[in-house]
Amino acid sequence: MSQVWITILLALSDFVTINLATVALLWMKHVGGTLTSVTRAWHDVRPDLSGPPFAFVLEYYLWDALPLIYMCWLVLLVFGGLYRPRPTTSRLDEGIAVLRVITLGVVLFFIATFDLQQGMTFTRALVCSYWLALVVLVIGGRATLRTLQLRLLASGIGRSNAIIVGTDERGARLLQDLRTSTAHRYEVIGFARAPGDVEVDAVEGLPVLGGVDDLGRIIGQRGVESVLIALTSNSHEEILRIVEAACGPGSVVSFSITPDLYDIVTGHVRTNQIYGVPLMELRPQLMAPWESAAKRLIDITVALVVLVGLAPLWLMVAAAIRLDSRGPILFRQERVGRSAKPFAMYKFRSMVVEAEDKTGPTWVADADPRVTRVGRVLRALHFDEIPQCINFLRGDMSLVGPRPERPFFVEKFTQEIPFYLRRFNVKPGLLGWAQSKHEFDMQSTDFSSIAAERLEYDLYYIENASLLLDFSIMIRTIWFVLAGKSTR
Repeated sequence: MSQVWITILLALSDFVTINLATVALLWMKHVGGTLTSVTRAWHDVRPDLSGPPFAFVLEYYLWDALPLIYMCWLVLLVFGGLYRPRPTTSRLDEGIAVLRVITLGVVLFFIATFDLQQGMTFTRALVCSYWLALVVLVIGGRATLRTLQLRLLASGIGRSNAIIVGTDERGARLLQDLRTSTAHRYEVIGFARAPGDVEVDAVEGLPVLGGVDDLGRIIGQRGVESVLIALTSNSHEEILRIVEAACGPGSVVSFSITPDLYDIVTGHVRTNQIYGVPLMELRPQLMAPWESAAKRLIDITVALVVLVGLAPLWLMVAAAIRLDSRGPILFRQERVGRSAKPFAMYKFRSMVVEAEDKTGPTWVADADPRVTRVGRVLRALHFDEIPQCINFLRGDMSLVGPRPERPFFVEKFTQEIPFYLRRFNVKPGLLGWAQSKHEFDMQSTDFSSIAAERLEYDLYYIENASLLLDFSIMIRTIWFVLAGKSTR
């Protein structure tokens, strides 16, 4: 069962259980005779009858109150992280997380229904009953789905192809642990030799498919989604080499490492029990599917607001560019995007035509004699970047992400900087974590050092991608611009 389906089923379970708890609350208030507005509406229709039936109560609240209450709970559950992929979370841990969110929600619900003039509209008994109903139903629904998921995994359904790096005793022991604990998500298809391992053809009946340098080929050919690293000693250099060998452009493979005794004793890591198997997880992308969809919606909304809402301003900018110097208004340049695929990026032209005919591709600089008079103003106001909203609409770029680079420099930096291709696991963006955190020396001619420094920030963004981090970058970038600092 894929993570998308798990998320859909969890959302469906929450929808049913939350509405059941809310209907139970309405029934208790109906029995207690405290739904005065419903009673008045009923007497307007049937003045000859004493009180409304519960079916009328449900119809009265069906299209406004019930959907609104559910949406409030959905927001709390989403921001509580309960729709994030949680392959290592036990049912007990998930239940505790749900309990925290529901308790917070009920407290907010209690405060929202407090009337200073008439007092509380809900008694403590009703509030506690609603809280208990939500806890039992939501946790029960999720626990049922998790139990079904575990049984499917134990039957081999929903597992992802995995490869173990390390053919010695530690790798064999990891395979035995996985075979003993059947309710895990890994379908181990073979091994890869780590540096220094004795050359063997098979381990515990599974083939050795190659060495560390063959990981990229193995992952591509065998559809591997998870790499399990089982080394005698977790040398940082060896682990980095394995990750680099396995991560090509656009790679979404996940990594898990068996902790050694030093890691555990010194407290350098926190070990997760992945269905009974101790592993430390490294994930290349942490943004949940709903966050990705929300990010895409933000990109489209911002692009339309900027391009359409401020269209008169851009027409004036276009006229100024045309009057200032000959050449096109828009500047089109090839950049490298997600999965290292090239795309055409658009900007307002801020340089003279054929600026690189004699120099070839050059790194951006602050004082560039090729920049036109209008171009200097556009760059100072960052208006030259506005046409990249077209790239947002096309899906080539996002509002937030690592800045896109030119193919010439990508080829150069890939050869000189380890893990440089990992920055292409996400869409490039107009606003970047690197540019919002640090002002780089644009007068330096050591381009590789600047690119390596930027890469550290880009990798941090990729490993911690979330809507919250995106909003933080937007706010930081606004401050950088207002402070007159460079965001290039």
